[in-house]
Amino acid sequence: MENGEKAAETVVVGNYVEMEKDGKASDIKSKLSDMFWHGGSAYDAWFSCASNQVAQVLLTLPYSFSQLGMLSGILFQLFYGILGSWTAYLISILYVEYRTRKEREKVNFRNHVIQWFEVLDGLLGKHWRNVGLAFNCTFLLFGSVIQLIACASNIYYINDNLDKRTWTYIFGACCATTVFIPSFHNYRIWSFLGLLMTTYTAWYLTIASILHGQVQGVKHSGPSKLVLYFTGATNILYTFGGHAVTVEIMHAMWKPQKFKSIYLFATLYVLTLTLPSASAVYWAFGDLLLNHSNAFALLPKNLYRDFAVVLMLIHQFITFGFACTPLYFVWEKLIGMHECRSMCKRAAARLPVVIPIWFLAIIFPFFGPINSTVGSLLVSFTVYIIPALAHIFTFRSSAARENAVEQPPRFLGRWTGAFTINAFIGSEWYSDLGSPHRSQTALPFRPIVVWVFIVGFGFGGWASMINFVHQIDTFGLFTKCYQCPPPVMASPPPISHPHFNHTHGL
Repeated sequence: MENGEKAAETVVVGNYVEMEKDGKASDIKSKLSDMFWHGGSAYDAWFSCASNQVAQVLLTLPYSFSQLGMLSGILFQLFYGILGSWTAYLISILYVEYRTRKEREKVNFRNHVIQWFEVLDGLLGKHWRNVGLAFNCTFLLFGSVIQLIACASNIYYINDNLDKRTWTYIFGACCATTVFIPSFHNYRIWSFLGLLMTTYTAWYLTIASILHGQVQGVKHSGPSKLVLYFTGATNILYTFGGHAVTVEIMHAMWKPQKFKSIYLFATLYVLTLTLPSASAVYWAFGDLLLNHSNAFALLPKNLYRDFAVVLMLIHQFITFGFACTPLYFVWEKLIGMHECRSMCKRAAARLPVVIPIWFLAIIFPFFGPINSTVGSLLVSFTVYIIPALAHIFTFRSSAARENAVEQPPRFLGRWTGAFTINAFIGSEWYSDLGSPHRSQTALPFRPIVVWVFIVGFGFGGWASMINFVHQIDTFGLFTKCYQCPPPVMASPPPISHPHFNHTHGL
């Protein structure tokens, strides 16, 4: 294993330091640029993963708790957090395998960002590439839409002079400026600030809810309906499915092979934010959250809440960039602009990507329900099912396992342990792990794949689509102000009756 790790260490370093510093003098300007702009360390990757993962779902998790109940909400967060960390690990192994193979073939990635669909193409062929590309792009498209909807939803709680649709127009234009950020390599300061912002917001939600106390007559009836239960579960699945951009974050690292456990540590930190905040808000407001998908809606307006709203707005701008940047890369590759050296030309070429995101955010402004729909129909495949299956099929043969760049860790039981996690498989499969001559005839039962397919995609898709259609029936498409309180009608002035003189006219 040590030899394999050394090989990975020497081969898989498409070193960004070398790329950025070729022919450049080390002056104060370049040092400041390195400090705030050029990130590629393991710490940068951790900040990117943690900042991207928690995002606006921090505000919708109390809504999910009201659908699931306290116990199920906590258990689902722990379960999907562990499951998401495992599939992120699988993606990192597949990336290192693909990149090492290509660099041994003298392929140069100097001006090319590797993406998930290219990993699938290189390891498993064009059919896997097409499926991965379709799911990944659609998920990231709607992930960007959700961030834009969240911006409009949040700012409304500070300034309700404009409706949420108008705010969506404004923030769509603001978020379009992300076309000028070249890659995840350049999110160093943004990732760091983004995590500080979500940390403040999470603890504000926790402390403010505890200090507020339980509302009079509070009820905690969840789970009350099967539809609501699976809708809440898929929103949590969406929460810990932020590793659709794992490959791009890895490619921005100076040593991508160090990524293996980063997502797990990021998830552990995120759980310290999501569990206390969601539990405290649900404890304080209970079933009121069923009709308020944004936690800010129920907390009293004050300076601390307004500060949290502003921080989340800035963070959603950052997360919009995280979700949209891979789409920029795909579009650049499609039109032949990806290796262009001029950032201005690339930025201009990226602008058409923002237009459909803007349009979809105006059509479906359903903050909360749209998270569950995206989670069940897209995240379940993009970041859970496809990576698990891709890992199984990439290393299915004994030759592939013997020549793998990264061997599974010893404490997991090597390949037997890794496949056991991915798939509870019959004895024929395990026999094959030790023999290159055994035929692959067993039909393995894959608990990760089956669980996410049945519970996430099946029941979750059914429940979230019913809820989504209900939002359309209730509010309509292009609704001007989703879940806004009805305007307070001014009371009419009292009608003055002229004094009647009973003696007049007698």
